[in-house]
Amino acid sequence: MNYLGLILKNPFRNKTRSALAIVGIAIGIATIVALGLVTSGLQASTETTLKAGSAEITVTKTGSNSFDSSGSINETRADDILNISGVKETAGVLRASANVTGSSTFGPGVFFVYGMEKGKLNLAGIDSVNGSLFGNESTNEIIIGKNAAENLNKSVGDSLALFGQDFKITGIFETGSYITDGAAYMPLKTLQNLTGNQNKVSNIAVKIDNNANITQVGNSIGEAYPNELSTTTAADQANRINSALGYIDTATWAISLLAIIIGGVGVINTMIMSVFERTREIGVLKAVGWRSRRILGMILGESIVLTLVAGTVGTIVGIVGVNAVLAYSSSFGSIIQPVYSLDLFIRAYGIAFLVGILGGIYPAYRASKLAPTEALRYE
Repeated sequence: MNYLGLILKNPFRNKTRSALAIVGIAIGIATIVALGLVTSGLQASTETTLKAGSAEITVTKTGSNSFDSSGSINETRADDILNISGVKETAGVLRASANVTGSSTFGPGVFFVYGMEKGKLNLAGIDSVNGSLFGNESTNEIIIGKNAAENLNKSVGDSLALFGQDFKITGIFETGSYITDGAAYMPLKTLQNLTGNQNKVSNIAVKIDNNANITQVGNSIGEAYPNELSTTTAADQANRINSALGYIDTATWAISLLAIIIGGVGVINTMIMSVFERTREIGVLKAVGWRSRRILGMILGESIVLTLVAGTVGTIVGIVGVNAVLAYSSSFGSIIQPVYSLDLFIRAYGIAFLVGILGGIYPAYRASKLAPTEALRYE
């Protein structure tokens, strides 16, 4: 019998009670880990998405947004904006949704199609494709993103039915953006004719000069077309998305606090019962010379061992759970990739350790104050 051996073995004498305490704490830890992995994955995916395109500014109709599926801007505005100082290149983009057979990146049957001129695809972050770009305006040819190809089980040379017509897939591209890589691109004129939006676009992608100030250029566009056009920069989009993700992070901390409270109560109950059942044993230890602080350290150590085991179980369950959900859901799986960070695991085990300290202090203090003679008489 040795001191460390007692600390490691004692928490598991009553397996049922210990298991219940571990499960209670592990649920909170698993939730913290799962939310942390998802939040980090969304942040990483957002950063990749915003960096994927070459256009720094998106121009939309005032009162609408960059995700409108209708053509609300005259495509000649793309050429007009080229005359504004600091603008290097522009491209009109028409966005439409189509029904497809199978589960796409954005859910069953939902598929987004973009119309752009072939020579302007670099403004969408499409620099190269596996295969070739679509041909001229009179051919039914498209290119699709990597995520869309995987979800729809399509490859170069296959056909895809859109808007009542069959389109040949000439190439598959990958930009790193989950939105772009889950969609398809076709010639602008073709999509305009299919959707009845002749000479109209949903938004205009703007690339600025290397030495231009993105804020000044955006303001200049808005001032040139007041009450008609609005601009959004990549930084603006990042701030909005990060603000939304901040709410998830706040929820994670709230759950952390709840886990500490509930876990702490569970540990207190478990350790008090353990001390109660081992009153005579503690009396023997004191009778043979163990000091109060040694008893206190043993009980506190047992509490910490119990919660660290719960922390390990919760971390494993959180990781396995997130990966299982993402693997089962092809839609979310293509959007979110879990990001494992040291900070997340430090938080999980830090909370487990804190629960062990808080939950074990009172039982440990109570055990250390037991009088040897009274404890030995206890039956």
